[in-house]
Amino acid sequence: MLVPPTRPMHANLLHSSPPGPLLGGKKLAILAAGGPAPGINAVVGAATIRGCLSGIEVLGIKDGFRHLMRGELRETIPLGIGNTSRIHFRGGSFLGVSRGSPVGDPAAMEQTLRSLEALDVGGLITIGGNGTAFVAAKLAEAAEGRLAVVHVPKTIDNDMALPDGVDSFGFQTARHVGVNLVENLMVDARTTGRWYFVVAQGRKAGHLALAIGKAAGASVTLIPEEFQDAATGRGTVPLAAIVDTLAGAILKRLAHGRPDGVAVIAEGISEVLDLEELSCHADLPRDSLGNLANAQIPVGDVLRNLVARRLKGLGVPTTIVAKEIGYELRCADPIPFDMEYSRDLGYLAAYALLHGHRSVVVSLQGGRFTPIPLAELLGDGVASPVRRVDITADRYRIAWAYMLRMKRADFDEPEATAEIAAAAKLTPEQLLAEFGHLRRYVVDAH
Repeated sequence: MLVPPTRPMHANLLHSSPPGPLLGGKKLAILAAGGPAPGINAVVGAATIRGCLSGIEVLGIKDGFRHLMRGELRETIPLGIGNTSRIHFRGGSFLGVSRGSPVGDPAAMEQTLRSLEALDVGGLITIGGNGTAFVAAKLAEAAEGRLAVVHVPKTIDNDMALPDGVDSFGFQTARHVGVNLVENLMVDARTTGRWYFVVAQGRKAGHLALAIGKAAGASVTLIPEEFQDAATGRGTVPLAAIVDTLAGAILKRLAHGRPDGVAVIAEGISEVLDLEELSCHADLPRDSLGNLANAQIPVGDVLRNLVARRLKGLGVPTTIVAKEIGYELRCADPIPFDMEYSRDLGYLAAYALLHGHRSVVVSLQGGRFTPIPLAELLGDGVASPVRRVDITADRYRIAWAYMLRMKRADFDEPEATAEIAAAAKLTPEQLLAEFGHLRRYVVDAH
């Protein structure tokens, strides 16, 4: 529970100010960094109002850390109740965002601190994901007590190392908008008799893809975690495992009399592919030195082409359209859940600073506001750890049970095998020879 360092928490304390000068008489500054997410403006507005009601001057820093690192002190906005009280309805960022970081550059870090000191800032609220949390922790460390920093977790990927059940703000809105998009594609798929491969944002984890696919009732959802080592989050799989999982879903759908469907795929699937193997089957972009990188892989296009080729080889022509969604979600107007949640977090971020917390992440756990030391998000001290989907949890197993993909019964029950084999224009024995390797990826759902 979020409490002043030396006082117990009572309900009225959330609406009161501590005795003595707040932030040493200095300003409260707010910045947003990384990519956009629905709810940024709600955090800014609520934190501003809380600061103003406590008699604190509030300053908005434009474009993340970019200008602070350059000593550009004019790139700020005075914040007050008048210009922030209604911004929580809108998506995007009132303050802008950027991905610039002073970490790793001692001169940039020192300039960032000098800029904040010149602006007379005593407390800083940072809004961002894993990368921004890491910068916030390092900034607080470098300040050596000169600056209090509170971080508000933001990412539609929902992959910050928060406690189980605690979302980063913006995730629920991204899921909501993503489900609406997938629903429209489902109607188009059925109308036109085609498949859509929808690639959802999530470079390191499959939370968003799974949430969209599960809520929308997608035919199949693929996330990197199901092919990775649970402990390390590392590992690669044969390209055929991904291609045949999708091809098998299409064949199984055909066996049920439907030529259409939607597969939701986390972009992080590229992280489990062996790049050298993939380069033998697809024309991939390379850098100036001829190197391949997972982040450069157009996942949807590559898988569409490989799956279509696989099915054509079986004599099963299929129309597949690849569609990426991500930018459509990041600046959407927040749904009421994220409006409320983000305003709560903004309020508590300002509250934490005003009550003496110096290096924490604000979280809401079990209906109570709880500070998490920023140091806990540092992991090995090199980068913030990533929270991955737990594929042993019931939430994932229920999702898998509803997916239309080849399961244990399709390999073990002759009638089920024969139905899919007929759709694939194969004998049951040939089907098992072609797709039997997928047995190892079967999840035993309830």
